[in-house]
Amino acid sequence: MNEVAPVKHKKKKRVRTLIGWREWVDLPDLEVHHVNAKIDTGAKSSAIHAFKIKEVLIEGVPHVEFYLHPVQRRKRPEVLCCVPIAGRRIIRSSNGQEEERYVVETHLKMGEATLKIDLTLTNRDAMGFRLLIGRDALRRKFMIDPGASYLLDR
Repeated sequence: MNEVAPVKHKKKKRVRTLIGWREWVDLPDLEVHHVNAKIDTGAKSSAIHAFKIKEVLIEGVPHVEFYLHPVQRRKRPEVLCCVPIAGRRIIRSSNGQEEERYVVETHLKMGEATLKIDLTLTNRDAMGFRLLIGRDALRRKFMIDPGASYLLDR
């Protein structure tokens, strides 16, 4: 009698997109396009420069209204956004200070990939990049080449 050997299934290797330490991205839910983002694996969460932040109720649902300066080192344009609040988090910045921030869920488009991310709102006016993409958003989706920039199509 012939025995049949069990079939071994190979795990399918996930292909990860190679990105640089900075990339052009879109935030389509916020109608913000071509934002220069810093890819930061040292940061757990993602953050965007926001100002004039205020909580508002829309049909009984808590929202946060805020303005963005999507272009680095520019005060114009100012983009008004209003989105549901996904939560609040205490975030420790790179200088060790803790700050409670609003968290919103939004879609991030990087190259061909579109993913839903949590984004914290904070004043990043003094920082070099208005948008910081942390490792929670990058996990299992991208490989980062720290010596390269702008590897994705703009």
